[in-house]
Amino acid sequence: MAGGGGGAEAALRFAKRVLVTGGAGFIASHVVVSLVEKYPNYMIINLDKLDYCASLKNLEIIAGKPNYKFIEGDVCDPDFIKTLFETEKIDIVLHFAAQTHVDLSFWHKLEFRYVNVYGTYILVGAAYKAKVEKFIYVSTDEVYGGSCDKEFDESSPKQPTNPYATSKAAAECFVLSYWERYQFPVVITRSSNVYGPHQFPEKVIPKFISLLQRNRKCCIHGSGLQRRNFLYASDVAEAFLTVMKKGQPGEIYNIGTTFELSISQLAKELIHLIKNTSSESETEYWMDYVKDRPTNDLGYPMNSGKMHSLGWRPKVPWKEGIKRTIEWYQENFYNWKNAERALEPYPVAEASI
Repeated sequence: MAGGGGGAEAALRFAKRVLVTGGAGFIASHVVVSLVEKYPNYMIINLDKLDYCASLKNLEIIAGKPNYKFIEGDVCDPDFIKTLFETEKIDIVLHFAAQTHVDLSFWHKLEFRYVNVYGTYILVGAAYKAKVEKFIYVSTDEVYGGSCDKEFDESSPKQPTNPYATSKAAAECFVLSYWERYQFPVVITRSSNVYGPHQFPEKVIPKFISLLQRNRKCCIHGSGLQRRNFLYASDVAEAFLTVMKKGQPGEIYNIGTTFELSISQLAKELIHLIKNTSSESETEYWMDYVKDRPTNDLGYPMNSGKMHSLGWRPKVPWKEGIKRTIEWYQENFYNWKNAERALEPYPVAEASI
């Protein structure tokens, strides 16, 4: 185990000990930084196996803080996880660690089931035995399946259409079973598409930004009419801190935004911002329509009234958030050794990146 803070931890008494899995990844790294900065009396433990899409550069701002510790390890290793809970005396768990790239899930179904379902099974079982006071499972709006003709609330049925979403829906069932059988205090969250700094450029916004910054065209799957709701990283981080403090055991919370774009609209906005195009023909030049993936949901509009009742609402407007994001990728694209490979239209089938 590797850690930050050194001997300082022994000299301090912490009110809570919070475990964040996958904390070197995109969303979780924002959450870890927020927790470390806003709760100096909490020890924040970042567990990550440092897969291809993770980077400790995301945590450099808090690496030396006395209330932060990094531990390298795998949620799918039951002996390691059992020892982790015994030694670290965890009070709260935020479980982000997962395989998350939908395109890749079509090629690597078994890996997605292993990490997302089995890993969650191992973690929630260990947390239950350790009598953790709250276990937050980070799911996705994709469990609802793709339809733009209705707004999903937390009671809407799960109808996943791709291997990634199916694995997240199955993991939800494992987590909720601990509430239903044991009244173990679990909470489920489902968020809209999140964007901002720290995201590996396999996902659509950093991918389009990075392609355009390298004078390459946006590769748009299928018609480009699929719509997505986009939520800035600092807003979703604030939502998770709200759920940690106010989320009720056994509940599910949609963390959503009403801001929505089609993928083709997204490409056009980014082309205009990065390439300063002035005509439709100039903009179209930078758009390359490619074969669609096996399934591609139309959209996931969500009702987030339950989160609003906890006092959370998104604050960062799209124009501000996307400007920050474009600037960040100009300077930080090479935070990952495999970043260039992520810019291909499709994942490589033969080997995981």
